Amino acid sequence: MAKTERRNLSLEANLNNSDESRSELLRQLVAHLRESRTQLRQEWARRITEAKLLTAMSQDEIFAEATTIYDSYVDALQSGTFEALQTYARDLSERIIPRGVETHEVIGIVLLLRDVLARSLFAKYQHDFGLLNRILDAYEPAANRIANTVAVSFVQERERTIRQQQEAIRELSTPVLQVRDRLLILPIIGVIDPQRARQLTEQLLRGIRTNRAKLVVIDITGVAAMDSNVANHLVQTVEASRLLGASVIVTGLSPEIAQTLVTIGVDLTKMNTVGDLQGGIEQAERQLGYKVIPVSELSLDQAGA
Repeated sequence: MAKTERRNLSLEANLNNSDESRSELLRQLVAHLRESRTQLRQEWARRITEAKLLTAMSQDEIFAEATTIYDSYVDALQSGTFEALQTYARDLSERIIPRGVETHEVIGIVLLLRDVLARSLFAKYQHDFGLLNRILDAYEPAANRIANTVAVSFVQERERTIRQQQEAIRELSTPVLQVRDRLLILPIIGVIDPQRARQLTEQLLRGIRTNRAKLVVIDITGVAAMDSNVANHLVQTVEASRLLGASVIVTGLSPEIAQTLVTIGVDLTKMNTVGDLQGGIEQAERQLGYKVIPVSELSLDQAGA
């Protein structure tokens, strides 16, 4: 029992000593990186240029960002916390992604910094390989985590940007157009997946409310096919529009889509369909009380007056 207690105390003491030793090694490492800041930062910027990374940025921009990243890197090594570095990585990503900087470039510059710092440590401690190994053992886990933090932050920001771009493209691909007072047209072109179908519905309902529309013409001439889920969503869109006080005319139904609607058991009596877009607009105008008068007739009326 006594031997076991002594063994546990000895193990705990060794662990404490190991932690203290690692902290001391990191302090030495941070002190060296701060003392060599100018030289190492310049070397890193030079290596970035040689590797043809961040080519969308000027030399001054690269050097300015390299300075901030270097200082954030050293701060993270010293504090052991990565929140500030993560925030800066997100901000940097937000600035450089629109300029065409790719993921491999960001990962590349972080790995280059790691290499520059490792070479500097080797040069400083090459005459004491035992100390060098201990320094590297303390440095590498932190360096790996820093590289992972920067890479993940960039990828997350890039994915967010891609989602925003996709959303913008969807909005452009499904415009809600007002052609007359209280009359909207929604021309749909291309493939409709469930996500686009939801976005389409949201746009339409927002347009109905904003324009106080009474009639909507949804033209799906440019849609080759749709599965049962999307077809159901179309029916739900018609019903939701009706709840907001707008009637819907669907135009351009292909035989395949018509068959899908019949297969899933849609009550076609609740869906007003017209063959083509022009016919749908003409019917909508009649329902709204508009009357189309040929120019020749209008001229005769004016002449008689």
